[in-house]
Amino acid sequence: MTENGGGARESGRPSRLTELIGMEPVGQGPAAPGSTGGPGAAPPEPMPPEPVPPELSPEERVVIGRREFAVRLGEFRRTAVLVPFDPHGSLWTADRNGVRWICAFSDEAALARFASAQGDDRRAWTYRTVLGARLLDVMVPMLGMPAGVALDAGSADGTLFPPVAGIVPEAAAVDLKET
Repeated sequence: MTENGGGARESGRPSRLTELIGMEPVGQGPAAPGSTGGPGAAPPEPMPPEPVPPELSPEERVVIGRREFAVRLGEFRRTAVLVPFDPHGSLWTADRNGVRWICAFSDEAALARFASAQGDDRRAWTYRTVLGARLLDVMVPMLGMPAGVALDAGSADGTLFPPVAGIVPEAAAVDLKET
């Protein structure tokens, strides 16, 4: 990857995903001296969301939810994620309700759990490390259809970044008209 995060690079070797299932996520220890991040570096620890007091109004809950999502989106845009390829060398995507979702994973352990859930954990998976901002700003528009990113698909911590203004470039956003 380039220093500014603008490029993508292929990992050094395909993962033996069966070795990773049940292991701690990559990079839980301290980063090596002089390390600038990337695979094996400790990811930034996200701040856990504060519990929403039950006495808040529905409108206040929406404001808090939007703020928490904005924080998550900002973290995603600044983080390098793993984007796997299918056995034919194409970007791993999933189509659901007219939206194409690029599957991305926070680390090899998350990718390994996904591969196991797909029943496809015996093959060597090829992936690229890509900055989240590059996925949303460059790769989503290149698909030429409504598209977003599914981070850690199938996990309890998974997040969808849908094709709406403020997440993807306006030219790639789906027009949600007020009714």
